[in-house]
Amino acid sequence: MVRTRGARVRMWRLRRNPLRRRSDVVDAWILLAAWLIALAVGLITGLAAGSAVDHQLDRQRAERRTVPAVLTANAPGRTSASAVDDGRVWATVRWTAPDGSTHTGRTTVHPGAKAGTPVTVWIDRQGRLTSEPLAPVDAAFQVTWTGVLVALTTGGAVLGVTQLVRLRLERRRLERWDEEWARVDSPKGWKTG
Repeated sequence: MVRTRGARVRMWRLRRNPLRRRSDVVDAWILLAAWLIALAVGLITGLAAGSAVDHQLDRQRAERRTVPAVLTANAPGRTSASAVDDGRVWATVRWTAPDGSTHTGRTTVHPGAKAGTPVTVWIDRQGRLTSEPLAPVDAAFQVTWTGVLVALTTGGAVLGVTQLVRLRLERRRLERWDEEWARVDSPKGWKTG
């Protein structure tokens, strides 16, 4: 048995040929428009999301600062339950906010540090304990990946909705074919000459 490969004709739905139906042309234009819209919407939303994250990270770097603090109690030794990834443990510290008020909170310190040991903590504008802002390189990485993921998700959503529309059109096309075959198959549809 000989296997043959059929030639693939590109853009057949837009070319003039006797097999092309109106629904094929509509489907081709819908697909072309969907790809263009997905590209444009994905690009716009990706850039907007990246810009929003970049603005937020810049604001965090501007608002957060370091202040000296002291341990209020001895820090626990290293245990698997209290250890953080970098080998530090959680302990309570006391610091003075910019308005002069004294605050306490929990932060990570070296294991076994004694009460009264000075540590440096990050606070926000209100004097609340916060995490260290991302370094510029880490922030750029986060901004980039946020933009890429949002762009891909949005573009994929547009293409997904388009696929649902195309499936509905395909169902209508198949229903019409069934109606035409039923007409041809019925005795009334036969022509005898």
